[in-house]
Amino acid sequence: MPTSTVTDPAIAAALAAIADDADTMVAELGRMVAVDTTFPPGRGYGAFASLVEPMLHEAGLAAQRVTVPEDLWRVPRGPAAGERVNVVAECVDADPGLPRCSLYFHVDTVCAAPGWQRDPFRLTEEGGRLYGLGTADMKGAIAAALAALRAARRSGVRLAYAPQLLLCTDEEGGLYPGIRYLGETGHVAGHLLNFNGSAEARIWGGCFGSFNLLVTVTGFAAHAADAGRSGRPGVNAIEAALPMMQAVQDLRPAIAARISALPVRAGQAPLAAQIAITTAAGGTCGGQVPDRFAFQVSRRYAPEEDFAAARAEIEAALTAAAPAGAEVAVDLVGHLIPTADPEGPHSPRWNRARAEGFGYRIEDFAKWGAASGSDSGYLQRAGILREVQLGGLIRPTSNAHGAEEHTTRDDLVALARSILCYLAADFEPALNPDPIPNR
Repeated sequence: MPTSTVTDPAIAAALAAIADDADTMVAELGRMVAVDTTFPPGRGYGAFASLVEPMLHEAGLAAQRVTVPEDLWRVPRGPAAGERVNVVAECVDADPGLPRCSLYFHVDTVCAAPGWQRDPFRLTEEGGRLYGLGTADMKGAIAAALAALRAARRSGVRLAYAPQLLLCTDEEGGLYPGIRYLGETGHVAGHLLNFNGSAEARIWGGCFGSFNLLVTVTGFAAHAADAGRSGRPGVNAIEAALPMMQAVQDLRPAIAARISALPVRAGQAPLAAQIAITTAAGGTCGGQVPDRFAFQVSRRYAPEEDFAAARAEIEAALTAAAPAGAEVAVDLVGHLIPTADPEGPHSPRWNRARAEGFGYRIEDFAKWGAASGSDSGYLQRAGILREVQLGGLIRPTSNAHGAEEHTTRDDLVALARSILCYLAADFEPALNPDPIPNR
């Protein structure tokens, strides 16, 4: 852990308290990992809210649940199921005259990938690494934020902002992410710290949008050896889907040629649009013509592209390739819009706080965008805010979204220290663009 350069006694005491609180942080993360919040289907949001509400209370926060109405996210053939419970937590001790700062976390994870050697829903610590589904992306960041707020409260740290924690649903591919609904219903205030990002010295340069189309092919079930009921031949849904899946593959070269102007990491190729088939399922047994087959098309589109045109291109290709006799339905089951360059006046102070927490130099920080999606774009589009500061626990070695996902005990402490510094009024006050009322 890097040596701190902080001289303010209260902040220094809080930073030391965070290091001493590491076991509690790890234990809380373990309890979070044990709650299955995989999306799809996303049935665990209520259970997760019940778990974290006492933790929020202990950190000095008053929590309320905000549920996304079902008519906004439900798709008849879509994979989502269960109540969409978001948690909004306000700091009870914050001076009401302080500027607001929203701290964003999504509580859902992707499904456990094949290849896990450990139980993905049980936190396993080995050599300082913390293995478990969602440790890096992004339940670990929730544990770090709670530790920072506990330390600030116990050490009497004066706050620069009134922090608000937003624990949100359906970032991993939902049709109507929780942060979108919170923004549209007035629950997002001030600028946003988004912890769905990197532990590296990165300045976020924005990102692509992404959407998922569920293609459902319906045929007619029959015995595999005869013509079917009343002489009607069976219609094999899997075989009917094959030319449509090939049509998706045939689009790939043209789509991959669409290059974005988003900044890239040094040495990285320009970011390009992407298309892929990400799920496929159908059939029941070897002796029956399958009457249903479904596959999902994932499309990542650059900010320079138009969503409606990108969707129409795929649907036109599917329609042209669909064989006679099969019914085809195409449903939009997930959509994140692009996030424009989110850098703003709070960036220098956030970078300085992360430098303090992780031991970086300011000159280490570089700006780059990503082809991955974010739900922050919905807040920008609605005019709720433009500035979004990104941070988190993800590293190239974390294997987020893959088997053996992990973070480290050191990174948990480092992120908590970064959050503590950023929220502290007496940390780099000259870099704070917001006035702080005198007590």
